[in-house]
Amino acid sequence: MTNEENNLEDKVMADIKSGRVKLRSKYVYLAEKLGLGSVFIFTAILAILFFNLLLFYLKSSDNLFYLSFGSRGIFAFLESFPYLLIISLICLVFGAGFIMKKSDVTYKKPFGYLALALVVFIMVAGAVLAFTNIAERIERGMRGPHPGGMFFKPFFGPGPGDGNRGMVGRVVNIEGQIITIQTPRNIQLINLSTLKEDVAEKIGIGAFVMVIGEKIPGMFNAEKIRIVHPDEMPIILENIHEQFGEMKPCERRGCRMIK
Repeated sequence: MTNEENNLEDKVMADIKSGRVKLRSKYVYLAEKLGLGSVFIFTAILAILFFNLLLFYLKSSDNLFYLSFGSRGIFAFLESFPYLLIISLICLVFGAGFIMKKSDVTYKKPFGYLALALVVFIMVAGAVLAFTNIAERIERGMRGPHPGGMFFKPFFGPGPGDGNRGMVGRVVNIEGQIITIQTPRNIQLINLSTLKEDVAEKIGIGAFVMVIGEKIPGMFNAEKIRIVHPDEMPIILENIHEQFGEMKPCERRGCRMIK
């Protein structure tokens, strides 16, 4: 042992005896490590779940369909975008990365590679969850008193299908150029006289329509409208059925059409 090593050992021992350096039990260190690991796992699981919910929302709601209207549908798309869900997902990913950086894992490998691996893992795991029904179960829980559903409900905002720039609903009445639709939240009157183009499809009672335009007090002035298949937007369909029930066959008989 060299003189430098002896001096260093003496200095460390002197610091310990003076109280400037305190030794911690290995059990305390182990408990802190386990606690940090548990928080990391919980944060990563939440991030995976939030990414899965985002995929489910974009696939099952009206959000992406507004882009099919071209430039006129961009505002409706932006209005119905789940911003809080996105922000929460980003915060969870950064939180998991921060916890991982605080652990001793980053001493073994570059943090950049670990962070990239974490993001890829969250995206892949969230995509795999898309093949299960966990997102559907959470969405159904939002419409009831289920604690899990109530926890996630604020992250979806006011809900899809009924906005100031676009909405989706089921046609229940036609009076001239005014149609009445049931949206996931309420009943809306749609003014078709403000359409920027002719309606290429016949719209009848019972049809599901997507419309973009501008909401004014008591009315929604339509700029474009089209018939959509309700199965393409299961969130919209299930919420309308939950709110108003399924349309009976007798309500469709002799329904009027509008061109």
